[in-house]
Amino acid sequence: MDAAKSENPTPDWTTPLALWFFRLAPGLRLPAKWWEPEMAQMQAVEPSFGSPLHVEIVSHCWRYAHLLAYQLSSLVLFPPRRCAVTMTVCYCEEDRSTAELLAFFETKVVANVTWQWRPLRRPELMRRAIGRNRAAKDSAADWVWFTDCDLLFHHGCLDGLADALTGRSDPLCFPREERCTPMLQPSDDLLRAAAQAPRVVDIDAQRFETQVRTKATGPLQILRGDLARRFGYCGSLRCYQTTTEHWRKTYEDRAFRWLLGTAGTPVDVPGVYRIKHVEKGRYHGPGFITRLRSAIRQAQTSDAGNRRSTA
Repeated sequence: MDAAKSENPTPDWTTPLALWFFRLAPGLRLPAKWWEPEMAQMQAVEPSFGSPLHVEIVSHCWRYAHLLAYQLSSLVLFPPRRCAVTMTVCYCEEDRSTAELLAFFETKVVANVTWQWRPLRRPELMRRAIGRNRAAKDSAADWVWFTDCDLLFHHGCLDGLADALTGRSDPLCFPREERCTPMLQPSDDLLRAAAQAPRVVDIDAQRFETQVRTKATGPLQILRGDLARRFGYCGSLRCYQTTTEHWRKTYEDRAFRWLLGTAGTPVDVPGVYRIKHVEKGRYHGPGFITRLRSAIRQAQTSDAGNRRSTA
């Protein structure tokens, strides 16, 4: 058995029970130190940061090449000047559109940006925490930003991030604000523009409105690099490192914050944009079920606990 398969076992009868348990554990206020006894001690250690600051962005793509195109394009169009960025994308070779897009961007030489593609087997990719955990433990960065491929780093974002993180030693940070579209239909011009041959694309910023965040949610989790290397991403929770044949909802985000013992520290970062979309890449079942899931997703246009204001 190779190392990857040993690290990420196939599910057994205990996996559903464990997944259910760790969805409840944060709300039950169970002590996270039972699973990560060294977390508090490691957080208290004063980290050493490089100069310029090195940030690794860890993204994840399955059948979302038309969204990933905007994310990677934002690094080409608005490269950082005051930090070094490693752009990591977890993907599967079965997803040919994404593989072709990555091959296209790999040819782009961008100042202060290093491309890094991490191919995973499909059962590994379907559990997002697996790719995040491996990237975190292998990272050499000062900070690791876990995100999704529908997020963009627009004008001033990465330099603003470097300014916001300089001098900080918080275990977990997140952008105080992001700018989001309404829920877009698949026929929307913004989604269709990047759905053909791979190319560099940009957004119409006027279509986005500002939303204020109150915690480090799934695509807005910026972890201190030394903690990433030591603990990974839910690395101590076996159920979240177990392979699966189908895409799983990302309930591990809450467990991740619970293990860290914090909802994160808000920091002011400009140029964070996110494309919201009705149709999910993982919805490829019977037509009725797909439409039902999309309808539910469209109804969930506001995030609990977050306030919205007009940009």
